[in-house]
Amino acid sequence: MKSRAWWIAMLAMVPTLAFSQTRTVPERTLGVPHELVSPELQKVIGAAPPTAGAPTTNEEWITRRNDMAEPLIKNYQVNRERLSVEVEKTTIAGVNCFVITPHNLPQQNQNRLLIHFHGGYYIFFSGESGIREGMLMASYGHMKVISVDYRLAPEHPFPAGQDDAVAVWKAVVQTNKPQNMAVFGTSAGGGMTLGLMLRAKQEGLPLPAAIAPGTPASDLTGSGDSYQTNKYVDNSLVSYDRLGAAAAKLYANGHDLKEPLVSPIFGDFTGLPPAIILTGTRDLQLSDAVNLHRKLLRSGGVAELHVFEGQSHAQYLANAPETREAFEQIAAFFDHHLGR
Repeated sequence: MKSRAWWIAMLAMVPTLAFSQTRTVPERTLGVPHELVSPELQKVIGAAPPTAGAPTTNEEWITRRNDMAEPLIKNYQVNRERLSVEVEKTTIAGVNCFVITPHNLPQQNQNRLLIHFHGGYYIFFSGESGIREGMLMASYGHMKVISVDYRLAPEHPFPAGQDDAVAVWKAVVQTNKPQNMAVFGTSAGGGMTLGLMLRAKQEGLPLPAAIAPGTPASDLTGSGDSYQTNKYVDNSLVSYDRLGAAAAKLYANGHDLKEPLVSPIFGDFTGLPPAIILTGTRDLQLSDAVNLHRKLLRSGGVAELHVFEGQSHAQYLANAPETREAFEQIAAFFDHHLGR
C-alpha cells in the first residue's frame, strides 16, 4: 500500500498542471467493465500498461519508432485483405501518401474524399504502420481515403508535418470539392486535423464539410483534469510524464506549447466545420476531447462527443465490435454533412 506522502509526491511530478489546490484519493484496484463492453474489448481494457519511459536521444526515439512499426507492417497485408480495401502509394505535393479505396464504394460516395492523419505523438507510425485507421474508415465508411504520411520528429519537428498537411490539402482541393470532403485522425492525427483547420483559416483556404478529431492531442501542455484523474488508469498512455511531456517537447522544438498551431485548443475555433469527437472514460486525454467539444459549441459550431465505456486512449481502434461501431458513427456523421 502506497503512503499518502507517495501519492502527493506523484502529483507533484507533473509541473504543467496549474491547480490552486490538491486533494488526495485512496489507492484502489480497478475492475474491468463487462456489462456493456464486448469480450474482445474487455481483454484490451484489462491488459497491463507499457512500462518503457521516454527515450533520451534522437536515435533512441527513432529506434522506438522502428520497433513499434515492425508488427504493424507485418500485419499490413492481412488487415488490407480483411478490411477489403486497395492501397496505392503515391505522392501529393511532394508528400508521401496512401490512397485507400474500399472494394465496396457505393454510388453516393463516388465523389467524396476523406483525408486521414495518423497518430503517434507526431513521432511514431510512419509509412504502412500508420494507415490502419485509414483502412478502417475506408472499409466501414465505404469512402475513399487519402492517408498522409507526414514528416515526423525528431528529424522533422514542428511545423514540418503540419506544412505537409497544408500542402496536401491545397493540392486535393484543386481537384475535389471541399464540401464533399472530411478530415479525420486519432490522437496526434486529431491534433493535426485541428492544426490544419487553423492553418487553412489563416491562409484563406477552403475548409472541409466535416472533421473527426478522435481523442485529439489538442493540448500538449497536459493541463486537462483527466491528466490527473486518469493517470495510471489509462493503460495506453499511462501518464503524461511517462512519455507525453518528452514527446511534446521534442515535437515543439522550442516553440511554446501554448501556441495554437502546436496546441490547437488555444486557437480560434470560429467557423470550424462540424466535428465528431471520440474518447473513452479511462482516456488520459479525455479532457482534451471534452474541452474541444465545449469550445467548439461556445464558438457557435456543431459538435458531437462520443465517450466509450472503459476505454483508454484510442482503444476504439482495437479489433473489437466497438471499432466498427465507432467508424460507422463517424461515417454517418460525414454522410449527414458531406455533399455528393
